[in-house]
Amino acid sequence: MQATTSETVLTCRALLLDMDGTLVNSDAVVERVWRAWAERHGLKGDAIMGVVHGRQGYATMAALLPERPMAENYAENERMLAQETADTEGVVPVPGAAAFLAALTGLPHALVTSADSALATARMGAASLPLPAARITAEDVSASKPDPEGFLKGAARLGFAPEDCVAFEDSDAGIAAARAAGMRVVGVGPRAAALAPTAHVRDLTQVAVEPDAATGSLTLRFTA
Repeated sequence: MQATTSETVLTCRALLLDMDGTLVNSDAVVERVWRAWAERHGLKGDAIMGVVHGRQGYATMAALLPERPMAENYAENERMLAQETADTEGVVPVPGAAAFLAALTGLPHALVTSADSALATARMGAASLPLPAARITAEDVSASKPDPEGFLKGAARLGFAPEDCVAFEDSDAGIAAARAAGMRVVGVGPRAAALAPTAHVRDLTQVAVEPDAATGSLTLRFTA
């Protein structure tokens, strides 16, 4: 019997791309750094891993140590960012990421990440992926995902309304942020599968981008 291939199609004007878990697999670093942090603070590593993905470090700390003053979270976040930036062992591209970004050359897209600029540069470089010219990093926002600020600023920087953008995300916090911004969301990878995104793909090999020069629209095709 011949297998059949199902296809989902979305049409938009611009794409907003998360980095960790979406373009870059940095789970090895995240596991090392945050499990060590949990041990220092008397927390179980397995228990915190569902919280750390998608958020800025200070927001993760605030969720896990709710009684601690935010000033301490911000200070420790700076140290954690430096540690994560220096540790790129095991950072690899998500399958299909290089071809996906190449297909977006000249098309409206932006990076929207909870990483700061140094960390984004280090991880994209370690994965041998080009940094999009338009990007929103931790320095550009006053609130971490799941707040929609980053995605709203990304859409504004590209000059499109939120409803004309599709976000690519992997985490609970990131998908919630994109939804709160009024965007459709493509969930990438296993974490996103249970979060009911608009469309879900295993990785970026399952995404095709077709621009329409006449209308300026982008057609996204997802195969499963």
